Amino acid sequence: MNIMLLGQPRFNSPVRHFVNDDLRLPENIIRGVNAPLEGELLFEIAGPREKIYFDPQTTKAGIVTCGGLCPGLNDVIRSLFLELHHAYGVMDVIGFRGGYKGLDPVLGKEPYILTTELVDGIHKKGGTFLGTSRGPVDIALAVNNLIKRKINILFVVGGDGTQRGAYELLKEAKKRGYPLSVVGVPKTIDNDVPFVSQTFGYNTAIEEASKVLDRAHTEARSVENGISLVKLMGRHAGFITAGATMASQDVNFALVPEVPFKMEGPKGFLAALKKRIQNRAHALIVVAEGAGQDLIENTHPEIDASGNIKSKDIGLYLSESIIKYFKKEQIPIVMRYMDPSYIVRSSPANAEDSILCDLFARNAVHAAMAGKTGVVIGYMHDQFVHVPVELLSGRKKLMDPNSMIWNGTLASTGQSIKFE
Repeated sequence: MNIMLLGQPRFNSPVRHFVNDDLRLPENIIRGVNAPLEGELLFEIAGPREKIYFDPQTTKAGIVTCGGLCPGLNDVIRSLFLELHHAYGVMDVIGFRGGYKGLDPVLGKEPYILTTELVDGIHKKGGTFLGTSRGPVDIALAVNNLIKRKINILFVVGGDGTQRGAYELLKEAKKRGYPLSVVGVPKTIDNDVPFVSQTFGYNTAIEEASKVLDRAHTEARSVENGISLVKLMGRHAGFITAGATMASQDVNFALVPEVPFKMEGPKGFLAALKKRIQNRAHALIVVAEGAGQDLIENTHPEIDASGNIKSKDIGLYLSESIIKYFKKEQIPIVMRYMDPSYIVRSSPANAEDSILCDLFARNAVHAAMAGKTGVVIGYMHDQFVHVPVELLSGRKKLMDPNSMIWNGTLASTGQSIKFE
């Protein structure tokens, strides 16, 4: 895949090691002996280049964080600044506050001027010290502001909607003939970004969610016929649910968007839950927020500020359905419903995610200083790569029901392959 360049790199890089611009990584590294290579996606390897486009002495960079919270946002901000400041000698870095709204000079607050003192210790806290918001920005006003502030590089940390917005900013700047490098760092706790094997924050989410599952299991088994139901994040993909289930090893039923299920009938979910209660007198259920949406009437779907259809509360639906079912079956139960989503996503990053954040950020800086633009940092096959931002449009990475992680989830829970 070819990456847009603002122009011919002309300055010697102060970084000591370099990556050849011609190196490519195939999307799939495992193939049959006679598998054809025609049409295969090849991604440019990320990393520092020997020649860079921007003169560090005159370069001005901006950072913006958008969308929902995710463990590791502050780590990314800090590492972006430190790589610019220490490795390249860029002295002028600002942090736009409040998400894309911060790019609007009328609606946004005055940006922070980032310093080593200001970013000191922010990685130990959850959230983003720059603030965030959902929703678009007036592209023309935002680009006016970037030009007025003489911003050469804009780092955009956010999900697919955020990166679409970044592409619009790039197109507007290009239309005006303004050389702006726009580089995205993909952010989603759901781990559903294509061409990224693991997004930052996902590992922390599993760790924090598994702690909740431990407590929920204690609640369920401490009473006769106790049922604990935990709803986790995952609008389109069940990676967190599956990962937390495998980490916990105490979950009896895991429900995800990729595997539809039925509630009623002899092979349905409720019948399986009844059998579990009769045999073991307690059960722990974990459900991804996007699972079972087809079961809930949604005549008037709501749209959030980012343009996404809001998921109906599958946790509340399941809880009420379970209570109603067991009442009809004349089996007394004690129901506990927990939704720790905001607690999980506002946690600070754990050690593994902190390292991942640092590497995403540093590779974003290398790409930007080389004059690359319209690029998002990807991560595949243990390599960081450059992904053209337009390639992310309309794509979601979903969990394969035939994958090892889902088969491991089924083995851990002992549940049926399908509730049908």
